[in-house]
Amino acid sequence: MGCVIAIDAGTTGVRALAVDEAGEVNDVSYREITQYFPRPGWVEHDPTEIWEAVAATVDEVARRRAAAGQAIAGIGITNQRETVVAWDRSTGAPQQRAIVWQDRRTAGRCDELRAAGHLPVVREKTGLVLDPYFSATKMHWLLTDGGVAESADLVLGTVDSWVIWNLTGGTDGGVVVTDATNASRTLLYDIRRREWSEELGQIFGVPLGALPTVRPSCGRFGVVRGDLGGAGSPLAGVPVSGVAGDQQAALFGQACFSIGMTKVTYGTGSFVLMNVGEACPPPSEGLLTTMGWDLGEHGGSSPVAYALEGAVFVTGAAVQWLRDGLGLIADSAEIGALAARVESSEGVYVVPAFTGLGSPWWDPYARGTITGLTRGVGAAHISRAVVEAMAFQVRDVVDAMSEVGGGVTALRVDGGASVMDLLLQMQADQIRVPVERPATAETTALGAAWLAGLAEGVWGSTDALSALWTRERSFGPETSAVAADGAHAGWRGAVERSLRWAPVDQV
Repeated sequence: MGCVIAIDAGTTGVRALAVDEAGEVNDVSYREITQYFPRPGWVEHDPTEIWEAVAATVDEVARRRAAAGQAIAGIGITNQRETVVAWDRSTGAPQQRAIVWQDRRTAGRCDELRAAGHLPVVREKTGLVLDPYFSATKMHWLLTDGGVAESADLVLGTVDSWVIWNLTGGTDGGVVVTDATNASRTLLYDIRRREWSEELGQIFGVPLGALPTVRPSCGRFGVVRGDLGGAGSPLAGVPVSGVAGDQQAALFGQACFSIGMTKVTYGTGSFVLMNVGEACPPPSEGLLTTMGWDLGEHGGSSPVAYALEGAVFVTGAAVQWLRDGLGLIADSAEIGALAARVESSEGVYVVPAFTGLGSPWWDPYARGTITGLTRGVGAAHISRAVVEAMAFQVRDVVDAMSEVGGGVTALRVDGGASVMDLLLQMQADQIRVPVERPATAETTALGAAWLAGLAEGVWGSTDALSALWTRERSFGPETSAVAADGAHAGWRGAVERSLRWAPVDQV
């Protein structure tokens, strides 16, 4: 059997995974990447470190698969979205550290654009909101305060573009491309016309000539350069054939191919996406509209899918805070057991607005709070409140989706925290529908592999991919709706206390 290698260039690390024709992950390599926090609210990565982690992990997996007799049919790429890399295509040198999607340094610029009346056209063309989460204001910051000089060789791209350019040759013929899903997260891409917008480029002060060419998510982007991995590398000439932002890749990897199918990924943040079909819906209050995927010539009569999205900025990052900031746990995997030591959080609520709040609030000035503390509260109560916050935040998004996109009938889950039965039970109690955990946890990478494999003929259709998806366990609501609603009402009260907390000049 052959395989497809998926590269998952995430927020905290890079992994490469081999996916065989049966849809099974049979090899993994991982490298953590450094997080830089130069000022409060600022988050940066080193682009060179990202690329070195990609090169190392994909080479390790490719060599092991070759030794096992597996041919590599193609490479799929999925990536942290919105993060911006600026580099010089003639030298290959990054012009600054990458500005990460969590970064809030451009909140003031977003306020200025909103005050100038630009929000309606931004909402209509992009499906997004004026928030520092997205790429365009980060690009403008690099070109102004960041000191990056505009030139014919400058590239302003998301992480997928940086990885593809290096994979396919870099300064020796590397292609400067992105896919429709990543483009749709920049605030510069008209999702209805499916092209870069001159009007948006002018609004945000970003030269469209510095942006990558947009291609469908499924199809050949280029081939791996001959010298990657050294002499005898099995990667030389392998096609790069699938690309999608991490959340869209997870939607695809969860086989959410029909309208109304919904998934949530519990990662550094939580991201809820609902497939709403081939027609782009109007903007929805508190939610984003985004490209789900564009399968191009491999998508039959309906190659394009749009999605409603709710973005929660901090979930897994709150667990890391318990570990690294407070020392309540030694390992992130311990949180479930610690939270389960108590039957209730005793009225304690943790609002993890460490970098503001996303959907449905969109408040970059919100800050984290702990409310309801009494003398009897201990580490287990706070840990349980952090887990509850994950479920509450997803409910907020699902409630908003139910108002505009129809009711969610089931929620497919993935991401690191999805292994936690306690969380998934809380989630089912809050949203009152089944919560389904797949047998394969790596759905983000799986989606990237499926996109590449579909392009290269490893799988023939989305129907064939649907047949590969299997359920490991389903969780249904166990508590009463009255109890669930009461707990959620307390959460909403805690959220109100966190909103508009930070002064404008401190973001």
